[in-house]
Amino acid sequence: MKKKTLVLGASLKPNRYSNFVIQKLVNKGVDVVAYGLRAGEVSGVIISTDMVLHKNLDTVTVYIGPKNQKEYYDYIISLNPKRVIFNPGTENPEFYKILKAHHINFEIACTLVLLSTNQY
Repeated sequence: MKKKTLVLGASLKPNRYSNFVIQKLVNKGVDVVAYGLRAGEVSGVIISTDMVLHKNLDTVTVYIGPKNQKEYYDYIISLNPKRVIFNPGTENPEFYKILKAHHINFEIACTLVLLSTNQY
């Protein structure tokens, strides 16, 4: 089974890191789903504006600032991913504690760097 990744905070704007990540994940053959504030498509991946309860999710990679993450805590916990990646600018110690309490691993890392160095 392929590992599935949710890009949380996906953007249609081609100059946004979340957009680059979707493209890079697709190019690496990763099964990608995406959530954003505006519906659309990037590299064949539909960006949903609904918090879909995806099954068998390996990773959630976060592109939403810490001040706006609180409304997504329950959503992310309900997905029960194997890990959550906090990209630069999304670091959130409050959420780390909640993830630990739910036995969900997290990393403070850059998804683009992890992909580029084959550490994803």
